[in-house]
Amino acid sequence: MTRRQYFSVILILGTLTTISPFSIDMYLPGFPAIAKSLHTTIDQVQLSLTAYLIGISFGQLIYGPLLDRYGRKLPLYAGLVLYLLASIGCATTTSIETLILMRLLQALGGCVGLVAAQALVRDLFPVSQIAQVFSLLTLVVAVSPMIAPTVGGYATVALGWHSIFLILAAITALILIAIYFVLPDGKKPDPSLSLRPRAVMGSFLTVLKQPQFLTYTLVGGIATSAPFAYISGSPDVFMTLYRVTEQQYGWVFAFLAIALIAPTQLNHSLLKRFRSEQIIQATLIYQSVVGLLMVWGTWAGWFGVYGLIAMLFLFLSGQGLTGPNASALSLAPFTRHAGSAAALMGSFRMGFGAVVSASVSLFHNHTALPMVGMMMVCVVSGLAIFLLGQRVIHYRNKKAGRQESLSEVAL
Repeated sequence: MTRRQYFSVILILGTLTTISPFSIDMYLPGFPAIAKSLHTTIDQVQLSLTAYLIGISFGQLIYGPLLDRYGRKLPLYAGLVLYLLASIGCATTTSIETLILMRLLQALGGCVGLVAAQALVRDLFPVSQIAQVFSLLTLVVAVSPMIAPTVGGYATVALGWHSIFLILAAITALILIAIYFVLPDGKKPDPSLSLRPRAVMGSFLTVLKQPQFLTYTLVGGIATSAPFAYISGSPDVFMTLYRVTEQQYGWVFAFLAIALIAPTQLNHSLLKRFRSEQIIQATLIYQSVVGLLMVWGTWAGWFGVYGLIAMLFLFLSGQGLTGPNASALSLAPFTRHAGSAAALMGSFRMGFGAVVSASVSLFHNHTALPMVGMMMVCVVSGLAIFLLGQRVIHYRNKKAGRQESLSEVAL
């Protein structure tokens, strides 16, 4: 693969993974306008975000087997077309119930980008480069929160909140064109893989029986759900509690996105000196300490708007390290079932994200505590699972080593 091809592939895979972040982040500044237009409350509008996360979670389980059976591109086309049509449906809705339904359909279509991108990374790059490639994709994804809310804020003011979904539809059309003309096919269709429920469940069970996959998927899924608490709660916290405008909220969101970008580049350098496991452990310890301080300070009333932004910046700076390394360690053991593994990994992450998002709405009390509290719970839980999973993996590897030694003696 030439340098130009490498850049093109990374860019397209990055845009595929940004479909969902854009779909989530871009309409956040429009929450108050949507609530007013549809004669509902911001809490109800937040449910459209939860619906989107639920759709992503379940949709990825569908696309995983399809990507393994029919190759990467055919399911990609089908999913992105569904996303495009649902985006138009979101733009033309006149009720909150229809918006929630359209967001669910939008997620069911758009989530194919997440699964396909991760599976294609496993197809197109050697195992030794996977963590670095995921870091580059995370960099592309990290830029989207800098752009999306700002564009969404100005689009809401200038053209109305409906325009946000028309912009998303136009972006998806451009991605479809790039996939058709530039993106390599990746893994070829495998007719031997059955799509019968029993066979699909068998593939998923094969993946789940791998301790390394289960450990790092749970760690990555729970720890990287923390930003969903921030995404779900921040519109109400900043625009209602601290009275910032839609445009100002977009700039706050863009500033905090910087916390996600720098660590992705740092990860690239750290991988030359440390193992992914070491980076994950150090990051989760750091985030747990920052999270506890953030919760305590919020409860004690130490933070104004600038203090809260500073603490969020410190906390979110760890996300760019945990996610890529957990993804690389989760997918490393697989070749034939890479699509199913990517689907399960993505489903777990978005499923946890949906639960976290709904929890912030459920515990809403007109303070920032539900948001920062859920963020802290995510990383502390991720650290606990990491430490336990490391012991299980070590025990399994040690047991396997003893069995191999006994086999050699027998021979």
